[in-house]
Amino acid sequence: MDNTENIPNLKKQLGDEVVVVMVPFQTQSHPDPFLQFACLICSYGLSVHYLSLHTYNHDTRTRATVINPSDLANIHFHDLQMTTTPLDPDIPSEVPKHFHLFWNVSMHLRQSITSFLRDISSKSRRIVMIHDCLMCYNVQDISSFDNAESYIFNPVISPFGMYCDHIFPHVGLPIPLEQQLLQRLPSSEGWYCDEITRIGSFQVQYIGKSSAGDIHNTSKVMEGNNIFIDLLGIGQDQKQWAIGPVLRPTKKEKNGFPCLDWLDKQPPKSVLYVSYEMLTSFSDEQIKELAIGLELSKQKFIWLLYDPDNTDIYLGADLKRKFEFHAGFEERLDGVGLLVRDWAPQTEILSHSSIGGFLSACDWTSCVETITMGVPIIAWATHSDHPKNGFLLTKILKIGLIIREWDQKREEVVTASTIDNVVRKLMASEEGDEVRKRAKELGEVVRQSTEKGGASRMELDYFIAHITR
Repeated sequence: MDNTENIPNLKKQLGDEVVVVMVPFQTQSHPDPFLQFACLICSYGLSVHYLSLHTYNHDTRTRATVINPSDLANIHFHDLQMTTTPLDPDIPSEVPKHFHLFWNVSMHLRQSITSFLRDISSKSRRIVMIHDCLMCYNVQDISSFDNAESYIFNPVISPFGMYCDHIFPHVGLPIPLEQQLLQRLPSSEGWYCDEITRIGSFQVQYIGKSSAGDIHNTSKVMEGNNIFIDLLGIGQDQKQWAIGPVLRPTKKEKNGFPCLDWLDKQPPKSVLYVSYEMLTSFSDEQIKELAIGLELSKQKFIWLLYDPDNTDIYLGADLKRKFEFHAGFEERLDGVGLLVRDWAPQTEILSHSSIGGFLSACDWTSCVETITMGVPIIAWATHSDHPKNGFLLTKILKIGLIIREWDQKREEVVTASTIDNVVRKLMASEEGDEVRKRAKELGEVVRQSTEKGGASRMELDYFIAHITR
């Protein structure tokens, strides 16, 4: 294990001898955790350079309103040069088409990244690159620099999901679960669309050329145990660190978001938060069933429908058309729920005392947030690793309920009555109270793990000691 005794003295010793270069994938959900990780690294006295497109650098800094200004001042932002890549409007796709735009843009950043590395390599004893797993192709030239090494930061996938979906099928090692759980583990078949599978397979071929280890946005208690984190390193000359949760910090004072003002007026644990990540797109019929199900449940809710990229693809792009089926639906929300149309800080919402549950697709970022905030989840898997994440939270950690069985086809419409029943069970039953109690207890343990002497804090100490060896 790495020696961490000299970590408090790093600020006096390092200067620019060791510099860290952060390279997130160019889509909205990835830059934020990279920025939070950059702030953690800066706290050890290391110099951090953050590489992204101008638009994302600007937006990320704009959203970073709750980061300590002195921490943000220690991060050097560099704008990567973008190559314009027109998107075919007729491209067939199972995911929102803006994902293809992100991918096309990201695939033309290799030259700009390499140029930056060439410049900074002559000024530093060691370059430590921390990059997204979806940027392996773009950072492959790191191996040509003698004083550089790279690590993959996985902000949006859990070791449990990574092992079960991607490692286990190839290495043949067993999945270490009790037989009863193993029999109920959802299959990966039918959940990964062709686009995501193709992109993942393309990146994998470049991982071995540069990566010296993996950093995970999780903690050992969030995974049920540390066995899956350890399994990822078997058969590889790569270290594994679990330094999470890496989250956007929250502020206790008012931040000017109307939804928080509305939440302030609601009783404790009385509101269900409903939100989905960027790659989840529902049909009009499914949105109708969800809206009616929420109404039937008679539970308070806040439903986030946002359009982060100003496209007409995401489910929040045309609210008027979406809600024509129920005259006056938006108006009646004033007393029962709130429909949020603009970007809102999810960590701030989940940390609010009035939130008693979270209806989510179970993308890993949302799972990390809900676990850390101690909020139980209603798991509604829609694609990719969502079923495994939902299984981890509902069947292993037991801090949530599922809204449909894992073997139900993802394109099948979930009825309003099903939604009504599950929402009532979580928000207004003794079973829901027990789930909420377990979620609260786990959240407290996870938050403690990031404090001095906690498991995640020590993992971060070990990582810093390793890269400054």
